[in-house]
Amino acid sequence: MQLRYRKHATAAGVAAVALTLTLGACSSSGTSAPSGGSTGTSTATSGGGGSANLSGTLNGSGSSFQLSFQQAAIQAFKSVQSGLTVNYGGGGSGKGRTDLASGTVNFAGSDSTIPDKEKANFKGKTVLYFPVVIGPITLSYNLSGVSDLKLDPTVIADIFDGKITTWNDPAIKAINSGANLPSQPIKLAVRSDSSGTTANFSNFLVMSAGSAWSLGTSSTINWPKTAQAGNGNGGVAQIVKSTPGAIGYVDFADAKAAGLTYASVKNKAGSFVAPSTSAATTACENATLKPDVTFSCLWTPGAGSYPITYQSWDLVFQSQSSTNTAAMLKAYIGYLIGDGQKLLPSLNYAPLPSNIQQQAQAQLSKIGS
Repeated sequence: MQLRYRKHATAAGVAAVALTLTLGACSSSGTSAPSGGSTGTSTATSGGGGSANLSGTLNGSGSSFQLSFQQAAIQAFKSVQSGLTVNYGGGGSGKGRTDLASGTVNFAGSDSTIPDKEKANFKGKTVLYFPVVIGPITLSYNLSGVSDLKLDPTVIADIFDGKITTWNDPAIKAINSGANLPSQPIKLAVRSDSSGTTANFSNFLVMSAGSAWSLGTSSTINWPKTAQAGNGNGGVAQIVKSTPGAIGYVDFADAKAAGLTYASVKNKAGSFVAPSTSAATTACENATLKPDVTFSCLWTPGAGSYPITYQSWDLVFQSQSSTNTAAMLKAYIGYLIGDGQKLLPSLNYAPLPSNIQQQAQAQLSKIGS
């Protein structure tokens, strides 16, 4: 289970429901038949589940970035389709893609598109991308007496590459004039699982730091041996929270829920911007949207753009095993990209920009049997 701090990010009532749902999702995801129930024949509308009553079960797994949104949405969706059960377990984006390719789940939460090395696993099947949430990746740190840290891409690259090892390194001091930076060793907190957060964070460094970054980009990275690894965003948040001198990359919702302190990061326009949902929206409004509804919010232009903003999709096969499964997916995915977007601000996520939302809704009709 990957709940940890994130369950506290919701309002009290939603949080209690979210915990219950997580227990169910963690125990059932990956074990139920992906086709769900066999009753119900109506086709959902793009409005997000506004069809005749459906009955059956959908299972999903993957992105821990999506986790609390999925929990809250599953609960809220019950008022739309009371006969449709949805389970979602975390495990990281890589697990979600693996589970979808093997037919274990009906949809996969993934913070990145399918890597070339994984495409063969899908055996030529067409996968549709439905963006559901966007948000910042924070550089969260645990450093007593330092509350307004600034970092630029080169310094971040040198920290996570193991080249900068103490907090009072001249490169950090140069962009933090007046800060009382100690000689304390830097302790890295990273992901242990195959992670879309890792893929996006490392891709940001490829895009922004140039030759200063030597570790490439992938869902898994060969980090310096001294790094401490945690499972899911919640696991990294826990390491940062409990380890003096630590710094880790943690999605904004988990960082907020854990009460972590995070740095402002220098963006493409040269401005230092703190992570926030509004800065994430600005970054994604400046992203290039492709016809398959994939895009990247990393390192986009704009003085107000937070430069390490990422997005998460729900991946589904275009062709489903039955008309009922197709209808259930249209209903639930339609809800996530429709009325479900209203849940996001209270969970410290950013809603989709309108152009991305509209293009996602337009392709719901492609899901068929």
